[in-house]
Amino acid sequence: MKDEKKTQTWGSGTSLIDLDPWLKPYADKLRERFAHYERFRRRIEEEDPDGIMGKISLGHRYFGFNRGEIDGQGGVWYREWAPGADYLALIGDFNDWNRDSHPLVRDGRGVWQIFLPDSLYGDRLTHESRVKVYIGSADGGLDRIPAYIRRTVQEYGSPNFNGQYWNPPETYKWKNTAPKPAGGLRVYEAHVGMAQEEERVGTFLEFSENILPRIVSLGYNALQLMAVMEHPYYGSFGYHVSNFFAVSSRFGTPEELKQLIDAAHGMGLLVIMDLVHSHSVKNVNEGLNRFDGTDCQYFHAGARGQHPTWDSLCFDYAKYEVQQFLLSNIRFWLEEYRFDGFRFDGVTSMLYMDHGIKKFSSYEDYFDDNVDNDALAYLMLANEVAHRVNSRVITIAEDSSGMAGLARPVKEGGLGFDYRLAMGIPDYWIKLLEEQRDEQWNMSELYRVLLNRRMHEKHIGYAESHDQALAGGKTIAFRLMDKEMYWNMSVSTPSLIDRGLALHKMIRLITFTLGGEGYLNFMGNEFGHPEWIDFPRPENNYSHHYARRQWSLVDDKELRYKGLNDFDRELQSLNLHFNLLEDPLIESLMFHEENKLLVYRRGDLVFAYNFHPGESYADLRVPVPDPCDYQLALNSDNEVFEGNGLVDESMIYPNQDVPFHGRNQSIQLYLPARTAQVLVPIRE
Repeated sequence: MKDEKKTQTWGSGTSLIDLDPWLKPYADKLRERFAHYERFRRRIEEEDPDGIMGKISLGHRYFGFNRGEIDGQGGVWYREWAPGADYLALIGDFNDWNRDSHPLVRDGRGVWQIFLPDSLYGDRLTHESRVKVYIGSADGGLDRIPAYIRRTVQEYGSPNFNGQYWNPPETYKWKNTAPKPAGGLRVYEAHVGMAQEEERVGTFLEFSENILPRIVSLGYNALQLMAVMEHPYYGSFGYHVSNFFAVSSRFGTPEELKQLIDAAHGMGLLVIMDLVHSHSVKNVNEGLNRFDGTDCQYFHAGARGQHPTWDSLCFDYAKYEVQQFLLSNIRFWLEEYRFDGFRFDGVTSMLYMDHGIKKFSSYEDYFDDNVDNDALAYLMLANEVAHRVNSRVITIAEDSSGMAGLARPVKEGGLGFDYRLAMGIPDYWIKLLEEQRDEQWNMSELYRVLLNRRMHEKHIGYAESHDQALAGGKTIAFRLMDKEMYWNMSVSTPSLIDRGLALHKMIRLITFTLGGEGYLNFMGNEFGHPEWIDFPRPENNYSHHYARRQWSLVDDKELRYKGLNDFDRELQSLNLHFNLLEDPLIESLMFHEENKLLVYRRGDLVFAYNFHPGESYADLRVPVPDPCDYQLALNSDNEVFEGNGLVDESMIYPNQDVPFHGRNQSIQLYLPARTAQVLVPIRE
């Protein structure tokens, strides 16, 4: 009967209720939002019988610059959607930037086009030729970068960018296919520009050579690249995108990005792209703002089109041509660059009219008038397109609101994401570290918060990402050890930073094993990178000092960063051996608030924590789920991890038929202060 009920409710958007009965009062709202999505789908299918795999997601093969022919003659088509414009002309090196010589012709839907035959322009419009489009409108006339441009370059000595006609003489030859990684998703978040130690902007090729081996050595199985799409202001961290189909020219060429992705695939890494469809930069010279002379072409007109917090513009997701632009963008990055998935930025901002400013306190918040159903339906379409292009694609939503069904299939009425970021966890760690000493931490609350996520939706847990260390914040390591990191990280110094080292490992272990079905780490934080992130800007005299990664710290065997790095490697190994992240079995075994003890299981493993700052416990009795002996799989106090080495790791902990905390059996172990142990059952 249950299966029959699911079959009946699929297609109405209400089968989410089968998983979450608290949604039952909102059945009509679920139907309404699913019907809204279906209206979008029907309109797409009316335009093209191929539906979402037709021209709605193939705009990049029609608009912009594409090879083609007319009357059997080969050449280059250039097309642009600009319904509010009065005049368009293609300009560039090929015609000495003449605004009169190459006008475009408009059709009835506001699409302008021109064909440049090879016989006339084959030796003039060449690879890397600079191009723009002159657009005349009631707003005046302005030279603009084409909306679907594949490459932009900043003019030397100028803040301005030009488009480039990108048509390399040889197609990139891919050497490797995307891997099928083992174990749960373990994501290494990285920014190419700040990945080098020198105080400058790093490149794709340097990242391939210097950083990929580090990621592989640690044992991560996915790389998440930030700031891939072109953005005029480096200090925006890549989130104020101007040219959605162009690779950020600061880091290298499109082919060099392909080399990076190809190399990562060859090393066993999936590559996930940070995708920004939540907003766009306001810049007129580089971006889409007032492209055809109006404020309502790609974006909402007036106040609704303004993002007051981010000083950017908000897309009109209901408009067919905007859907075409964004859905084609998804398909373009998957097919042209072979990315394996996307982390969708700013999903909360998209889903709500107030961009998620208000506090979310009840289910009503997911269905009231503040919800932007156009954005919601667009995200459903986006996930469908991505999964149709690549059935193994991974999509991750950055949402802090807890929107119901976000990471459930579209056919159930969900939004179709594979994972959602567990954004409450890093916020919780910051709150704890800022407001309480660790001896004040509540063990049951800690356990509860780390497990506080929507059932039946997969989450990516993390202790900190790039967000937590942006200017005004600090890395967890720096919060724990602060200025002592400057003077006391030597292996030969007194133990002034032992507390910070111990808690850094324990925070990561408990987050890794309780926080979700996947895990994320921002580059350098695995070894306790100090300080914060601050990109070059006028306020810091355009310094790159805090926009880099100091790899020499972890490479120096005389410094204690290496121990944290090795511990992070063991976390990844733990998952590979025991498939922890994909094991749904999590149970509490013991809490003791006064003694700061926390014990739980995930899968077969038992995790025991002593958060007490000074009390070590000899012969500590711990309940275990299985009637067998146990042994150590991981010990945070190991000297290799810059611990004190107080535990004999060869010990076998024999099963004792002593009931304890609701279990029929228990073991006894030695658990020093501020340490954690992972125990594995010994089975015949």
